[in-house]
Amino acid sequence: MARRIAVALAFLPAALAGQREGVLKQVALPHAYYWREMYVPQVTSGPSAAAWSPDGTELIYSMQGTLWRQRIGSAVATQLTSGPAYDYQPDWSPDGKTVVFARYAHDAIELELLDLASGRITPLTANGAVNVEPRWSPDGGGTRIAFVSSMYRGRWHVFTITPAGGDPVRLTDDNDSKLPRYYYSTWDHYISPTWSPDGKELILVSNRGHIHGSGGFWRMAATPGAPLRELRYEETTWKARPDWSPDGTRVVYSSYLGRQWNQLWLMTSDGGDVFPLTYGDFDATAPRWSRDGKHIAYISNEAGNTALWVMDIPGANRMRVEARERRYQGAVGALQLSVVDREGRALPARISVTTAEGRGYAPDDAWRHADEAFDRSERQFEYPYFHSTGTTELTVPAGTVHVEVWRGPEYAVDRADVRVPAGGRVMHRVTLERLDNLPARGWWSGDVHVHMNYGGVYRNTPAHLAFQARAEDLHVVENLIVNKEQRIPDIAYFRTDADPVSSPTLLLMHAQEFHTSVWGHTGLLGLRDHYLLPEYAGYPNTAAASLALTNAVVADLAHAQGGLFGYVHPFDTKPDPADTTAPLFYELPVDVALGKVDYLEVMGYSDHLITSEIWYRLLNCGFRLPAAAGTDAFPNFASLRGPPGLVRVFVHSGATLRHGSWLRGIKAGHTFVTNAPLLEFTLNGRGLGETIQLSAGRQLTARVRLRSNVPVDHLEVIGNGKVVATIPLSRDRMTAADSVAIPVTRSGWYILRAYSDRAELPVLDLYPFASTSPIYVQVGDAPVRSPDDAAFFLQWIDRVEQAVRASTAWNTPAEQAGVLRMIADARAVFTARAAPAVPPRDPAPPPPR
Repeated sequence: MARRIAVALAFLPAALAGQREGVLKQVALPHAYYWREMYVPQVTSGPSAAAWSPDGTELIYSMQGTLWRQRIGSAVATQLTSGPAYDYQPDWSPDGKTVVFARYAHDAIELELLDLASGRITPLTANGAVNVEPRWSPDGGGTRIAFVSSMYRGRWHVFTITPAGGDPVRLTDDNDSKLPRYYYSTWDHYISPTWSPDGKELILVSNRGHIHGSGGFWRMAATPGAPLRELRYEETTWKARPDWSPDGTRVVYSSYLGRQWNQLWLMTSDGGDVFPLTYGDFDATAPRWSRDGKHIAYISNEAGNTALWVMDIPGANRMRVEARERRYQGAVGALQLSVVDREGRALPARISVTTAEGRGYAPDDAWRHADEAFDRSERQFEYPYFHSTGTTELTVPAGTVHVEVWRGPEYAVDRADVRVPAGGRVMHRVTLERLDNLPARGWWSGDVHVHMNYGGVYRNTPAHLAFQARAEDLHVVENLIVNKEQRIPDIAYFRTDADPVSSPTLLLMHAQEFHTSVWGHTGLLGLRDHYLLPEYAGYPNTAAASLALTNAVVADLAHAQGGLFGYVHPFDTKPDPADTTAPLFYELPVDVALGKVDYLEVMGYSDHLITSEIWYRLLNCGFRLPAAAGTDAFPNFASLRGPPGLVRVFVHSGATLRHGSWLRGIKAGHTFVTNAPLLEFTLNGRGLGETIQLSAGRQLTARVRLRSNVPVDHLEVIGNGKVVATIPLSRDRMTAADSVAIPVTRSGWYILRAYSDRAELPVLDLYPFASTSPIYVQVGDAPVRSPDDAAFFLQWIDRVEQAVRASTAWNTPAEQAGVLRMIADARAVFTARAAPAVPPRDPAPPPPR
């Protein structure tokens, strides 16, 4: 049995585990940030799904997490549901009396029935799972309701239930495909059912038999275990949501086929060749036929936010269904918010407004966002927020609401409870206090990992992304253009200079993430000529299945354009090369050994302490690897782990913000990374990324300073992977300043880090954390060495080699041989560094006279 190599590094506290947990844990599928945003309904200030009345004169739709009813041609919308829940995906019964809908509350999504005459709501399911996409059967009064649920082993299956309740009946078979799916489970899933007009059959979406995408279209009898017949396969991404026409001949659905954006398409109910019904560089989704087959209602984000449209068939005359007058179910009032600095100037900011149970509210025209996880002991729902220019107004339930305002780590957080009278309007003015002004001292913050558009409900633009960045007080945004399966949504924006929306204090740059599914994802910053294609490698069953396009090759291509190459969102769990239960392809140590890596996202969509542990091991082997930070933000999502700038890197690059000098500052290691704490660290007067040259060991003086807008629990100097000094914190745990003696006996490196033992809102991350890049110490000519850490990476490289030798995903034997040579070169580097360093000798005493 392989021996687990001991970890002799800084202690990772067990208290960090099990606090923030993802939304809807009862879904047992990978990549939750995809299905949760792209499939499970989310709160948006605009409409998200609609259903027709039987006579085709009205729509009921979900908006702001409640249900609304509106007559076609009217500007008046009447609210049907309210209270401490979020309501979605209505479907109107054929007799016009009842609406079935999905309600998110109590940590689950259940189906509910709304009696339109009385307003009474009764539960249809109570299984504690995620139940979505309810659809009445069209036969008579609607004898069954089809829906999708995770109740069977956490996987998506289609069920039916009678309106009277009872036990749901699962229609679809459970099947382990054994296929190498990356974004999807090996277990087939079945979603988005739509009924035939006679109520005897269903068309649904399934990935059965396919590796990529959320699935194509299948037809089956609406009986348990009925065989499925595949009508058409496309690599859809959760949003197809087909709807069968009332005459039974056609199906409308949403697809990005051959495009970057979803539009409406038509196919026959037997499959056949498809054609587009709408066109445009935006998303058209959630289509629904009217009962007479003459109109289609759908959701569009062509204006950025979501909107409800009705289109005539044929002719495509369009009309927007807009709620210009809203009649609320309960007592409401208006809350006006003004965010300013000490001089009274408006400040863009991120704002959260919640009622006592944690339900969020936002302006009618704002993009609503919600965190991806929450602590169940603290709140009932995930943290909601929106971005503001500094002045905004919203409608909230009468009573007390909690207002929280955030503007990045350089400002204090403002919190207040505000009482809003029924039918009245109240103004709340917030003056944000500045903790520091780092740009005034040449430090500019940036997020090196943002995806402007990535399949979310909103359509983002450079102007809106810049607005989001300003609200987070962010100065550089690296929009990493990347594929979302077959498409690259932002590729039309790629350019080598700053986007025109940039300003002297905000640079929006369009860079690239290389999205291999095997070697690890990487960032390419500062490309000077062109976008690299193909955009991925190691995709099974495609012409890009070969593993020969390694990250090392991509790094060389990026460097040839003068760009920086870095590894992104590295580690959520501790990598263990001794664990042989799965192949290990992750190329990071190979590329570091070969000198390819310019930076590491020490903070990213990952666990920062776990990532730091691997970073420390690489530093212990003598590699100089600067720290950067990238949120992996999807700012056109409604539900995500943080906005742009959630984690950020501060780079010391001069009094004027210039992209070239900012990138050079990253490569030189003049950086610290953070999601809240601000750090200052020098060692014998030397700054971050610099080297102290000593002829022999001696004692050095570290000067440290901390300011934070949330409490932290630990402030530590790390030397060669171990805690060498612990700095006392103030009573509120938000400031510290000290000078400490650091004994140095050998060559190495030193950083300052701060972190908390648990999450601290409004930091929408696992926990507050910050770290500097290293200050290096060279004692004599002795190299930095750690045999144990070198052995750890040698075992890692052995595992990579085993996986490469076992793989058959090569176009030619020469490709495999070339990758094996690369691995051998990296092994030789680590083998040389596995030898212990010779300790420096003290200078010999002078000879006696």
